Amino acid sequence: MVSTGARPDWTRMDIAVPRRSERLPGISMAGFRQRVPVPVDIAMVAHPSVTLLIDLSEEGGVVCGTRGRHERGSVVIGLLPGDLRAGGRVGECLQIRLAPDVAAAVFDASPDLSGTMAPLADVWGRDAGRVEDRLRAAASWDERFTIAAEVLGRRLRARAPVEPEVAHAWRRTFTRRGLVKVDSLAGEIGWDRKRLWSRFRSQLGISPKRAIRLVRFDHAAHLLAAGHAAAGVAAMCGYVDQSHLHREVKAFTGLTPSIVAVAPWLAIDDVAWPAS
Repeated sequence: MVSTGARPDWTRMDIAVPRRSERLPGISMAGFRQRVPVPVDIAMVAHPSVTLLIDLSEEGGVVCGTRGRHERGSVVIGLLPGDLRAGGRVGECLQIRLAPDVAAAVFDASPDLSGTMAPLADVWGRDAGRVEDRLRAAASWDERFTIAAEVLGRRLRARAPVEPEVAHAWRRTFTRRGLVKVDSLAGEIGWDRKRLWSRFRSQLGISPKRAIRLVRFDHAAHLLAAGHAAAGVAAMCGYVDQSHLHREVKAFTGLTPSIVAVAPWLAIDDVAWPAS
């Protein structure tokens, strides 16, 4: 396990990540511990994953809100949830990001979760409480990551995966950082555009085109945070021009590229979510 402080905006948080041997394909995890027990308010943003946020504080300190709805405690956050904030007296929490094709198997409900947020208990039933209790009782983050990997691995083995063609289309979109076309994805798997669009949307809860835009935006946001100029980012990420980049960033965040470049929600990504 690596545990480290983050950049200035995150000096009140310790961050832990699992050893490479504990990682599962399509799943990444990070543990957060609040050093100073004061309320926090963290703006989050669209990411190309389904997020499982497990509240490990003793009194349900984490509060998440999106589109006027608020939930206390552990939640599942689907793709593109809208204006999302997490806060409260965080204490400790485990955040797990799942690729959409993996989430579809883990939750057996990915399309229903797209664009929404739901209490973990509503998705996992009684299993949710048992998992939370095991994680709270664990003596270290290493043990917590091991428990989480075991639970997620068991659920993956017990449920049918998405169709291989759909999984390939998603992974191709992600590894190419959104620099793909729907027609070319369909051609790679031997489907026509209409069939890919239908199967992809029904199984992952998002259209192929929307997935491409989301992955491309995520890459652009990280390049902006790394200090690249907006014009260069637009060219590197396949946008028509800088104005196109501006419109997409605005659509996903409500912010301009210059503000996104210094956004605190990007400041810890290289610590909490190191490249595999």
